[in-house]
Amino acid sequence: MRLTPQQQTAIRTTVAETFGYDANVWLFGSRVDAHKRGGDIDLLIKTKESDVTAIVSAEPAFLTKLQMKLGEQKIDVLVDYPTRKYTPPIFTIAKQTGIQL
Repeated sequence: MRLTPQQQTAIRTTVAETFGYDANVWLFGSRVDAHKRGGDIDLLIKTKESDVTAIVSAEPAFLTKLQMKLGEQKIDVLVDYPTRKYTPPIFTIAKQTGIQL
């Protein structure tokens, strides 16, 4: 995995602050492979929040807070929640190939 312990802590803390302390987060994509270089930070967040309006508001707030902690970086976020009517295949792939932080 190509995240420092400080980056991992910042991600976990920001997820908890924004999506709830019972939310989980996975790192997936190229940053999982320690032998690759570069790449954005791809995150899958699973929250128990079911209010879509709250989730839509939380996502940009999360990205803003995390950018402030990590500095300018390309971060992609997928958010899964209990009331989601359709789960795209990328969510399953992210969970299967990713590393839970």
